[in-house]
This record gives sequence, structure tokens and C-alpha cells, in this order.
Amino acid sequence: MDLFTHFIVPFAILTFLKVKNRLAGAFGGISIDFDVLLIGIGFLSSELFIFTHRGITHSFVFGFITAVIFLYIISRPSLNGLISHIIKRDISVDFNVRNVLLAYFGVLTHLFLDFLTTGGIPLLYPFSLTRFSAKIYYYTDFITTIIALVVLIILYIRINQKYKKIAMVAFLIILISFGGIRVYEKMDTIQSQTLEDGFTHITAYPTADMFTWTVMETNNGSSYRVYNYNNLQKTISGVNDYQNLTITNGTYASAQEAIKYANNLPDVIKFKWNHIYTVINAEKVSDGWNITYIDIMGMNSYGAGELTVKTP
Repeated sequence: MDLFTHFIVPFAILTFLKVKNRLAGAFGGISIDFDVLLIGIGFLSSELFIFTHRGITHSFVFGFITAVIFLYIISRPSLNGLISHIIKRDISVDFNVRNVLLAYFGVLTHLFLDFLTTGGIPLLYPFSLTRFSAKIYYYTDFITTIIALVVLIILYIRINQKYKKIAMVAFLIILISFGGIRVYEKMDTIQSQTLEDGFTHITAYPTADMFTWTVMETNNGSSYRVYNYNNLQKTISGVNDYQNLTITNGTYASAQEAIKYANNLPDVIKFKWNHIYTVINAEKVSDGWNITYIDIMGMNSYGAGELTVKTP
């Protein structure tokens, strides 16, 4: 989800709950997206790949830590006063236990919204690197972003509070409605498909268009079929079949040893974490193996879609 939505959702909920200091919740809602400032750390070493957008800060533990740090910084009189002067609005907030809890509420709404998107987030880090995702929304929904920006402008301008509440209610209704439409479209897309050619499992991933889904069919992980399905027009496009493992030269046993070695390399761990589905091409060369990992979904925005490493 976008930054505007992450600000508005906790702010709106706390407003309707008549909670004072609702701005603390809104600040918490946007705090963990400042992980973009940490991306440079992830480039320093492959072992630090968790320092990326929707990485370390998008977990229950580090989300709380990030909210505390962000709230402390934004509550400093010098910084707060400067921002208030620039935007001509009072955004003062105190750093206390109550506001920290409100900020963490904002973090939880953020985590929930990002959980709905494809790719997922590491909610249980540092205990697990597993990414959790409901695969309902695309990374960012353009229409939702535009509507959220309009609502944010309404909240900024000096008009009757009644109209601001109407705007927030309308936005929450739209957000829930879009989610409901996407859930229906996803279920209908899956139910509309007929598994053939030995494929036994099917799932669907969102695209920027809520009516078009990337469908993945698998056969116990040994082969994949990927295509786009438009549920309005009932049309299929871009069909591609892949084998989980392709070996060129060499033996199967030797290739498995090389892949086992490669899977423990930091660059490979990072690549597989950033991509939903990967297939492997293993090529025996004179001095070892070239192991190539390929992202067959083509939906990732965090780096190249292919990685080749050399193993003994």
C-alpha cells in the first residue's frame, strides 16, 4: 500500500473512536515505510538483505522499535516546529507511553494492509524470515493511491470537520470495497480454471488491474505453468511452461550437490527471498557448475529477475 493510505487509515479509525492524539497513530502508520533510508545497508552485503523496503521494519518486533524511534524524533520541538512552520499546521505530538501505543496501533494497521499485498512481509522476523501474504492487492494500487491523496488534501485544507469525516468514511468504504472485489475476483479466477497436463495445484496473484490475475499452476513443484487471466473478458494470455530443474551436461546427483552448495550462498538466499517462485538451470562446465536461478513470475521490483552463481 501507499504512504498516504498508511497515514489515513489509523488516523481515521482513531478519529471515529474519539481518541485524542490520533496523529501519533498516523505517524506510526507511516513510520515503518521510512525503511527506504535503510536500503543502502542492504547493498553493502548480501547477508544484510533484510534491510530493504518491506524488510526488517515490517515485522511485529522491529515495527514497534521503528515506531518508538520515529515518534521520538518527530516529537522533538526543533524538528516538529520546523515541519509545522513549513506546512502551516500544528503537528505537535508528545513522546509518552500512550502515544507510543497509539503509534504501534498505526504500525499494526500498516502491517495488515501490506499483508494483503503480493510479495508479503516478514511479520515474525527475527524469529523467521518467512514472508506472509494474502495475495489480494498488488504492491501498490494506483486508484487507491490517488483517492488517498485527495482525502489527505481534504484533511489538510481548512473546512468543516464534518466534511473531513465524510471523506475518511468514504475512503474506508472504498478501500474495503476494493478488497472485497479483489477477493471475489481471485476466487472466481481460480474456480474458472481447469487443471490439465498433470498440474495438480493452482493459485492466483494480483496485478495492477484488479480484474487481471497472474495464475500459477504447479505439479508437486516439478513443473510450473504461468499465465495471465482476465476475469472480465475470460481470456488467457502469456502462457509459459517451466521445469523446476534443467540440467545441461553432468549427472543429476552432481547437479544436486552443486545446487545444495549454491543455496547456502548469501546472494542466492537474498534472491530467493525476494522472488516468489524460482526455477533452476544447472550447467556443467569445465571448472564446476553454473547455477542460474530465474524468477518465473516477473512480479518482483527488488532487483534483477535472474541470478547466476559459480560452484565447484
